[in-house]
Amino acid sequence: MNLTPDHILQTGLAFWASKTLLTAVEMEIFTDLAKHPGDLASVQGRMGLHPRGARDFLDALVALGFLKRENGIYSNTPEADVFLDKAKPSYIGGILEMANHRLFRFWGELTTAVRTGESQNESKGGHDPFTALYADPAKLREFLRAMSGVSRGANMTIAKQFPWANYTSCADIGTAQGDLVTQITLAHPHLRGIGFDLPEVDPIFEEYITANGLADRVSFSGGSFFTDELPKADVLLFGHILHDWDLETKLMLLRKAYAALPEGGALIVYDSIIDDERKQNAFGLLMSLNMLIETPGGFDYTGADCIGWMQQVGFKDCRIEHLIGPDSMVIGIK
Repeated sequence: MNLTPDHILQTGLAFWASKTLLTAVEMEIFTDLAKHPGDLASVQGRMGLHPRGARDFLDALVALGFLKRENGIYSNTPEADVFLDKAKPSYIGGILEMANHRLFRFWGELTTAVRTGESQNESKGGHDPFTALYADPAKLREFLRAMSGVSRGANMTIAKQFPWANYTSCADIGTAQGDLVTQITLAHPHLRGIGFDLPEVDPIFEEYITANGLADRVSFSGGSFFTDELPKADVLLFGHILHDWDLETKLMLLRKAYAALPEGGALIVYDSIIDDERKQNAFGLLMSLNMLIETPGGFDYTGADCIGWMQQVGFKDCRIEHLIGPDSMVIGIK
């Protein structure tokens, strides 16, 4: 066997590529190039890049597959143009902005986290990780944009894949900006939707819903799923919510969902669900480590885990369906 250290070195130094992309997003390189492809001198001047690093920085983005350089002119690749241009509704850079501003430094404490089991962000010491976040309007807006960015592909797939013709209403629990209920109701004009989240989210949600032309069919419900009942609808959705919490809280949320649904109603839970053998979905496993860093008790889980919890609180006909990339959904019927 011809062994090489390539995989070890590529993984161990992967933060080089990560930080290069995150810096480009922070500097809005892709947004600028979407409007003005240009040569080295023009991009360097517009972006305020120092001559020593400008060429290597831009060419590294070319080698990484995020930029093209043809006849000396830099421009976005098709994927970067669609997903990393802030001017486009398809922009997913919010999650990368948050990764750059918050997660990059918190992940520097992974050794401490795996040795102590303690979160390493604002929740360090057992505090609610969302209290500080929701108290700062700028951080909250960035976080909610990030949730839309990381979720949009799965949200659009749920809108296409689930049999929505059989239902008339849905409620997205922990809705953030409201992209999940937005994608569903845009695709299905017969549906009415509700976004449920803490009251601080209301103005950001309403702005997003109005921008998508859905104010007549989608409304906001403010509250806490710890102290309040969940809104009633034919379908309830937990998108990237269940993994934030410990097992006791996961079961509490599932019980509340069961109580809020009508007979025959459906619950959809989706996360980066780990494969049952815990060998293939590396993103799901790394996301679970992210929950270790970001929350006092959260963790990701397998499809079998989730089906077992759903059945424990009364759901039947439970099944798991792959969505897109590392994301899958688990569906249970009351």
